Amino acid sequence: MTVEAAIDFGTKLDRMLRRANQQLGAAGLRVAKFIDENRQIVLASSAAALGARIGTSDATVLRTIQALGFTSLADLKNAILNSGPVSTPADDMRRTLVDLKKTTGEALDGILHAHAEGLAVLRSAKCRGEMAEAVHVLDKAERIAVFGIGPSAALAAYVSILLTRSGRRSRTISATGSMLADQLLDLRAGDTLLILAYGRLYREVKAVFAEARALRLPTVLVTEADDTPLAKLADVRVAIPRGRPGQMALHGATLVGLEALVLSLAAAKPESALASLDNLNRLRRATEVQRQSAK
Repeated sequence: MTVEAAIDFGTKLDRMLRRANQQLGAAGLRVAKFIDENRQIVLASSAAALGARIGTSDATVLRTIQALGFTSLADLKNAILNSGPVSTPADDMRRTLVDLKKTTGEALDGILHAHAEGLAVLRSAKCRGEMAEAVHVLDKAERIAVFGIGPSAALAAYVSILLTRSGRRSRTISATGSMLADQLLDLRAGDTLLILAYGRLYREVKAVFAEARALRLPTVLVTEADDTPLAKLADVRVAIPRGRPGQMALHGATLVGLEALVLSLAAAKPESALASLDNLNRLRRATEVQRQSAK
């Protein structure tokens, strides 16, 4: 989509959201206003979650969305994603700081509450089912390629190290721009991609999914919502919230989920995991001997 087309699309989206009138009723107007002013939150929320935030039912949320001209919440999210940037890190931080002041006045308490909410999602039957499906797919891989860019690149590197220590062949894909092509060049049959991606469909994310499709490689996506256009690209999705929608991204719950995936894979092949760790200890001892002899 060109810049001009994106601007035009965004203008149309604005008109659709702001054409709400009294026929919607008081609850419908509240929903339309909230959607217009909190698009980042809409992207990461279900209809039930939006209803709870706005103070109405999920049925009212869905009826309002349809009255505005969208066929479903997923259709609205797709329109938001195609309309251009919906938030900046500064916007997210500003909302986070305002919310912290309103709730407890203590940054630590606010962050702990947000992480507790994320851990509650991890404990849910839905997320447990997604995790089990992800482990089933990853366990079959000859090699697991972990993709992450931006802040997620550090998580991808950490997970790849854990996988290798657990006896799994692994590598990371974290380049951006033209250098991404060099990393994709190494993908081959037998690989499975573990993709850490959120929000908009960046060109790097599109390229990774396109290459996976071309090579017929399974994909497991760790993201923050499972009903977005991004989520629909993956074979398996694990939805883990990154803090509260519309606020600063927090990766605590995501890290717990990723470590749980790695440990589950280790439990699936314990002999291989233990042999790899024994070998790691051997190599550490050899390295220490070399260091001592160099003194």
